[in-house]
Amino acid sequence: MDRDNGPGVRVPEQRAPRERAAGTDLRFTVLGPVRAWRGSELLPSGSPQQRALLAALLLRDGRTATAAELIDALWGEDPPSQALATVRTYASRLRKILGQETLVSESGGYAVRIPREALDLTLAQDLAAEAEKARGGGDRCQARTLINKLLGLWDGEALASLPGPYAENQRTSLEEWRLQLTETRLDLDLEVGCHAEAVSELTALTAAHPLRERLRELLMVALYRSGRQAEALAVYADTRRLLAEELGVDPRPELAQLQQRILRADEELARPADEPAPASAPLRPAQLPATVPDFTGRAPFVRELGDRLATAEGSVMAVSALAGIGGVGKTTLAVHVAHRARPHFPDGQLYVDLQGAGARAAEPETVLGAFLRALGTPDSAIPDSLDERAALYRSTLDGRRILVLLDNAHDAAQIRPLLPGTEGCAALVTSRVRMVDLAGAHLVDLDVMSPEEALQLFTRIVGDERVRSEREAALDVVAACGFLPLAIRIAASRLASRRTWTVSVLAAKLADERRRLDELQAGDLAVKATFELGYGQLEPAQARAFRLLGLADGPDISLAAAAALLNLDLHTAEDLLETLVDTSLLESAAPGRYRYHDLVRLYARACAERDEQPPVERELALSRLLDFYLATAAGVYALERPGERVLDHFAHTEYPGLTFQVREAALDWLFSESSGLLACVAQSAGIGMPRRAADLLMAMVDLGESGANSHQFATAAKAVSDAARTAGDAQAEGRARTMLTHALSVSGRFAEAETEARRALELGRLADDPVSLGQVPNQRGIIALYENRHADAENHLSEALAAFRADGNKPGEASALCNLSRVHLATGRTASAVDLAQQGVGIYEADTSGLALRLANGKYALGLALTGTGRTASAQEALTEAMSIFRDSRQQLWHGMTLFRLAELHLAIRQPAHAASHAEQALAILRGIGGEWRRANVLTTLGRGLAGVGQTDRAQVCWEEALSIFDELGSPEAASVRELLVPAPVARAS
Repeated sequence: MDRDNGPGVRVPEQRAPRERAAGTDLRFTVLGPVRAWRGSELLPSGSPQQRALLAALLLRDGRTATAAELIDALWGEDPPSQALATVRTYASRLRKILGQETLVSESGGYAVRIPREALDLTLAQDLAAEAEKARGGGDRCQARTLINKLLGLWDGEALASLPGPYAENQRTSLEEWRLQLTETRLDLDLEVGCHAEAVSELTALTAAHPLRERLRELLMVALYRSGRQAEALAVYADTRRLLAEELGVDPRPELAQLQQRILRADEELARPADEPAPASAPLRPAQLPATVPDFTGRAPFVRELGDRLATAEGSVMAVSALAGIGGVGKTTLAVHVAHRARPHFPDGQLYVDLQGAGARAAEPETVLGAFLRALGTPDSAIPDSLDERAALYRSTLDGRRILVLLDNAHDAAQIRPLLPGTEGCAALVTSRVRMVDLAGAHLVDLDVMSPEEALQLFTRIVGDERVRSEREAALDVVAACGFLPLAIRIAASRLASRRTWTVSVLAAKLADERRRLDELQAGDLAVKATFELGYGQLEPAQARAFRLLGLADGPDISLAAAAALLNLDLHTAEDLLETLVDTSLLESAAPGRYRYHDLVRLYARACAERDEQPPVERELALSRLLDFYLATAAGVYALERPGERVLDHFAHTEYPGLTFQVREAALDWLFSESSGLLACVAQSAGIGMPRRAADLLMAMVDLGESGANSHQFATAAKAVSDAARTAGDAQAEGRARTMLTHALSVSGRFAEAETEARRALELGRLADDPVSLGQVPNQRGIIALYENRHADAENHLSEALAAFRADGNKPGEASALCNLSRVHLATGRTASAVDLAQQGVGIYEADTSGLALRLANGKYALGLALTGTGRTASAQEALTEAMSIFRDSRQQLWHGMTLFRLAELHLAIRQPAHAASHAEQALAILRGIGGEWRRANVLTTLGRGLAGVGQTDRAQVCWEEALSIFDELGSPEAASVRELLVPAPVARAS
């Protein structure tokens, strides 16, 4: 005879022992996502349908499932035409993962043969049987412990996300069983006198399952025994109304009888099944708040904290302290973990909200008094002083296994007296402050949710149907919430209560940054209010730093930049910022780098607008930051371009920058600060500082030229150009357009670059700016060269050469000479091409460093000219030297282009294998940068190299792609590539 331990889940009274495969350590879970482990290694279990097949086999208790049964389980009445083959494929893949001894084939079907303890469901069934036996024997406490342990095996929804009718049916059955078990455990709670603690959980469950009368019956009893008779009767009235409206029926007789007993004040109903212990005997407190029914994600933290708490049994006291920004879900996680850990603490659980983020944090002596009373100590025996209460508290806990949840702590001093002092006990602490001074504590920093977890939480609250049809909008919502659980819960709750809103409507509301914090409030929940609690506790210097630092755009900020913005020395700034990190209002992105959560930054800016007086302080702070960046970037520019006169024409800066003696350190700073620099450029232009913003763009030109930041560089340059035009600053606008020209040219957008260059030159002439007057014609010459307008190119470069010489700018002169060399080479004047390139290299080499970035440009031009004259050995030496400097200077674009030129050289000397190798390396480096025109040129050369070694099919693919790009761009190179795409390409390629 079978014993029914849940709907759809049968547990045989007697089981034949399963044969255990030698050496296997597999285990499986179905009470959550279907997963398989070998030891501690999570095994890949394939697609959802493949996992559904695994689940169908696991749930058959080792019995064989025919192929027809499995097809029906996965697809029901509408299987695909290849269903049988698909099942066999899934089975074959699983057998390779699990082993032939685990997934066996027999009688035309399949079976999973595993030990009983290898599946979480069978463990749950065994625990249910033990709990039933304990309850039948009168040991209600043991029954509660076992059921709590059983419920802890669930990890979210059973068979989560599995398709197919079988999985859906089993999921429903397992969820019903889980709810029945929860009802049984709550019934036991009431039997042992834990009615007050059960009220909150029952309230949440009745809200989630409003038509489940057994839950309402338990809630009425819990309320009545807690002295809340009127609320208990109100539950009955609400139940009667709801059943009449929804189903047209009356409450079941048991519920009506319960109402009458409450009205009569039945003494038997008021007394739990277990008589209360005498006042002098220890009580078993169960004070944990209810866990939220839609708890989502956080699996690594749940596992980490659960493991720590599990080790408390039989060991010294375990203390885990969770820290994080307000609204990140510290309390929710701690309560969830504490509930799962209850079986390890059979003598009870204590809980207190220490109100550490508020103006009046709870006093430790007050908390100790409440704890002692909960542990059975009469008021007359509780001493007055803190030290005496703490000592009595520790004595009372001696020999007991108690979990203490100290929620929302202010600091370590507040909680030290509240910590148990004996082995077997544990404390779980949550706080906005990192408890670095809490000796022996296991510290956990809780960050925001992952995008997947955030979307899952949003979906659970809003409903799958609404989110499924607007997934992109839902992703926008959780991103606007900064993946902060509190913000997501508020946004989702607002949407859930407004059936006429779409997800897109909510996303549009949250898109406005200035309104976002105001939108993120619902009822008594508000993100802004949560941040306000932390801000209100800051010292004046901390509050000022918090406000001003939030003004800076960019993903993060370095310590040196923050010190400049705050007008503080480095040590003072670091001490101040680290205290903000300890309060969780600021994050430490890396040593010496800081960042805000997106919503905290919005709040900090709101505080700056409200509290920073006088308002000019905000502008001064950003001005200091701009000066710091400009002075430092100018120093990097000078190291890379010795003798460059551009720096002499920059705006004066009031605040000093960093200085570097080694170019490697200078480049590290430039590239690590790239996002902050570009953000500062755009922000400064928008608040009336376009001239210095334009100069900063010029100082950081290496970022734009590297190719890696071309889009951001162009966006920042456009912002400065627009702001300068509005301000009527011709010089700033001309320089910004000069940099925009440069960025567009690097990206291969030559027509747009030429348009910008013409306007930049007009502005340069209007402002008589030697910087634009030299640089713009130089860039126009290169653009014209790329577009095969050789006469125009020579005219532009001659103009640039004259402007550089007039300004005494020797490096600029060298640049124009090297570019002229390329024009001469393109027009067949190879001897003069070599001469011009050598003149340019000579100017560059006059600098003592010998490794300046511009020397690489000279060597690049010389290598091209020498290749054109047939002096390939010297050409290869020049190009190799250029490539080395480009690579060391982080110039990804020119590193790749030099490899391309070396590939062309190897083709010229009939070394197609080397040509193909260099071209493939160039393609890899240029992936995503340099524009499609450059990519097409490299593909053409790669095809020639491949054809030369007989790989004609690959060569054709390269040429076809190159032709497509050239045709789309309208480039003349298309004609020569089209000639390659005729029969016998090997002959032409050679």
